[in-house]
Amino acid sequence: MQPRFQAAFAALPSPLQAALQPLLTDTFPAFFTPEQMAAIRTETGLDNRELTFALLPLAAACAVAPLSRFNVGALALGRSGHLYFGANMEFSGATMQQTVHAEQSAVTHAWLRGEKGLEAITVNYTPCGHCRQFMNELNSGTALRIHLPGREPATLGDYLPDAFGPRDLAIETLLLDEVDHGLTITGDALVRAALEAANRSHAPYSQALSGVALQMADGAIFAGSYAENAAFNPSLPPLQAALILLNLAGYDVLQIQRAVLAEAPDARLIQRQATAATLQALGCATLQTVPLR
Repeated sequence: MQPRFQAAFAALPSPLQAALQPLLTDTFPAFFTPEQMAAIRTETGLDNRELTFALLPLAAACAVAPLSRFNVGALALGRSGHLYFGANMEFSGATMQQTVHAEQSAVTHAWLRGEKGLEAITVNYTPCGHCRQFMNELNSGTALRIHLPGREPATLGDYLPDAFGPRDLAIETLLLDEVDHGLTITGDALVRAALEAANRSHAPYSQALSGVALQMADGAIFAGSYAENAAFNPSLPPLQAALILLNLAGYDVLQIQRAVLAEAPDARLIQRQATAATLQALGCATLQTVPLR
């Protein structure tokens, strides 16, 4: 078991501990399959909502919060039945705008794992306005169910009434819809990963496709795609998307060995400067930029 889970795991009820013990290995991918969820429900007697609430402390244990010391966990239930972990992330030495909220983490985790739509989000604290707007970019729209401890289930529409989003701008391809921008994919493994991530970008407002790929000392590669938002500011940069996967896989964000950013040098929106600055704060001073073709 990864050390970060040990304290939260020890506080879980014994039947849940017994059900989770074989799954929470050192290589636990921070999601449960539909089959695993069904087995856990059978072993514990918990229904899906009860189980998701019980798992929140494990998601919050994935938080990287050196600034606030405030751990937020989120769980995204996909239409496929997969349950994806998410947690907030902060980066010492970088600007506050580079932080990742737990809901963004869970949504992005699901998206980059190939999930095609979300049914619900469970969070241990009320989603802030930033996250409500970010979630409104999803193809589930305001029908997305929001679950909070001690409250009745509600929808995103309840938390974001009279919402403004992509549908107001006649955007037809929404976040978590499958896309292929037709980019040319060449280069070594890390460069190809960055280009493939850019190829999956959700950037309907600026058309500024971008992707980041990060390589660790053991050769593991984590790639993140840019996720744009109708309100602009809740947009998630590709570096943060890659860092979400890296963190949830149990790697240390301070141990990045190599980084590649793929974007068009003449795009209306450029990720290069912010990406380089955040990577430098994480101890990775070299960023390779690859132009899109």
